[in-house]
Amino acid sequence: MARILQIAFLVLAPIAIFIAMLQFDRSFGSPGRGYDYVVRIALPAAGGKVGLPEIRGPLDASRPLVVLDAGHGGHDPGASRGGLLEKDLTLKLALRVRDRLLEGGGLRVALTRDDDRFLVLDERYDIARRLNADLFVSIHADSVENDVARGGSIYTLSERGTTEAATRMAERENRADTINGVSLSDASDAVSAILVDLSQRETAVQSDEMARLFLREARGRMLLHYDKVQSAAFVVLKAPDMPSVLVEAGYISNPGDRALLASEAGRATFAGVLDGAIRAYFARRSTR
Repeated sequence: MARILQIAFLVLAPIAIFIAMLQFDRSFGSPGRGYDYVVRIALPAAGGKVGLPEIRGPLDASRPLVVLDAGHGGHDPGASRGGLLEKDLTLKLALRVRDRLLEGGGLRVALTRDDDRFLVLDERYDIARRLNADLFVSIHADSVENDVARGGSIYTLSERGTTEAATRMAERENRADTINGVSLSDASDAVSAILVDLSQRETAVQSDEMARLFLREARGRMLLHYDKVQSAAFVVLKAPDMPSVLVEAGYISNPGDRALLASEAGRATFAGVLDGAIRAYFARRSTR
């Protein structure tokens, strides 16, 4: 009997010690141990959509609506260098552009985000489509391994990039039932394909026009990395019925660009260029 008790003690004692250690760790363990490492995040219901942002500007709904998209945000910081995060820079640039557009009057403006929150790419252009935006502008800052490349550039949608660098950048950035108000729910696949194709062609023409006006306004006012319109398969530009461009304000990896974009003067210049291009774009559209 005594031998059986000895064997039971040898078997059960380690188990009892282990259980006691777990209980002690749960009760008195330091942060980061026990249950403290669990982070609970409230997720939207499946199939749910993000809320629509506030539209600022004239109450007249016939006035053109521009949706500005500050790239990255939340747990996606984008590029970073010298303590500057792309998500912070793009938000400051978007806010500055919005203020400039509102100061000039005549345009309505909305932001896909006005704080540090994460949006998936589809949600960004979907917000603009749900608002029936007349123009979508996504704002980013480029980055490469070296610190030599600098200057801004502008992109439109293409299945193939105009340069190998454009293709790589699109791949990095990329990690509906109606077209132009026409419902496709009752249309045949062939008719739907034709409607989408026609809409995409017209949208591409308008996007290219906006991009060329940006380059025109930028010359002599801000340094350009590419002096011609670039194209790449950016997901954020894939709305088939809404003119869309993606603007790279400069290279966050370049000390000169980084200092300029982080300054009020640099952001004001960028906002002035975009303001001029956007107003010229809508002025041209209104005469057609």
